[in-house]
Formats: sequence, C-alpha cells, structure tokens
Amino acid sequence: MNLEILTPEKKLYSGEVYGVQMPGISGSFEVLDRHAPLVSALKAGRIKVLKDKQNHVVFFNITGGFVEVLNNRVTVLAEGASAVETV
Repeated sequence: MNLEILTPEKKLYSGEVYGVQMPGISGSFEVLDRHAPLVSALKAGRIKVLKDKQNHVVFFNITGGFVEVLNNRVTVLAEGASAVETV
C-alpha cells in the first residue's frame, strides 16, 4: 500500500509500505494492506512505518492530525511531524 505523511510545510514521507501503526485518539491502531476505508483523528505520539515484512521500520513523531485510508492509500495529515533518528 502507499503511504504519505504530510504537514502544512512539506511532504515528510511517501512510498510503498507493509503497514503503519498510529496513535489514534482512542488508542493505537495498525493499518495493513487492503485495509477497509477509514478516517480517524490522531493524537500526539509516534507513527511506526513498517517498510516490509523483514522488520525494516521508520518512526515519525507527530503533534496530532488525521489519517484517511482509502483504496490501499494511507494519507496522514499531521499538524506537525518530524522523523526520528534510529540507531
């Protein structure tokens, strides 16, 4: 599926991914390939992007926003976001 993480200033991430874990306002949730359509508010927290099945991951901190899942596309509209450096 395709993931885009957007802020008012720039596109932070765009690409094909295996799955995404996000901080929903009612708790964390995960979206995988061919997920049912949904729109959800996001609270401040960390997004975990699963790039493939071999556990290659990338993290982003967000200050809140919204996510839309439609037609195997996930679009995160974040109020503010930054990539987390992994070691």
